[in-house]
Amino acid sequence: MGLFSFLKDVGEQIFEQMDQQPKKNPTTKKDLPKPEVSAEEQYRQKIQLLTKVIKKLGIQIKDLDLSMQGTTVVVSGEVQEQEEREKIILALGNVAGVSAVDDRIMVNTPQPKPEATFYEVKKGDSLSKIAKAQYGDPMKYKIIFEANQPMLSNPDLIYPGQILRIPPEK
Repeated sequence: MGLFSFLKDVGEQIFEQMDQQPKKNPTTKKDLPKPEVSAEEQYRQKIQLLTKVIKKLGIQIKDLDLSMQGTTVVVSGEVQEQEEREKIILALGNVAGVSAVDDRIMVNTPQPKPEATFYEVKKGDSLSKIAKAQYGDPMKYKIIFEANQPMLSNPDLIYPGQILRIPPEK
């Protein structure tokens, strides 16, 4: 548990739909006024979108509670494995507009596995380059790729500023 920092302007663009331009009126082809959305409604929408990010992972989290304090996401609940906790933190932190994740997730297992390290992708990095630096073997990139699924759908699609899980070597 703790506070994890992320690059606020890097990551999945889930909040962009909230900021889209007004739609065109099909009869006059002019912009329709954008409906006013209260700060409370914007907050509720952001929490819903962040909840979808977690659900997309397919991880069961008991008593999930999400809130936002500025650009910091506060997450609590209970999971069965350390890996699940780490994936939730990374999924939330790798959202554009989120600068930190305040992790309050409990791992409900008598012998939790060792924590993974988090690695910030730099310009010119590839999973094999990261694997060589972390494990001494570029062919171990598959370990990093698998540790970051479903957030990574392709081992070649990583970007600078993205934070990845690097599990301990077995």
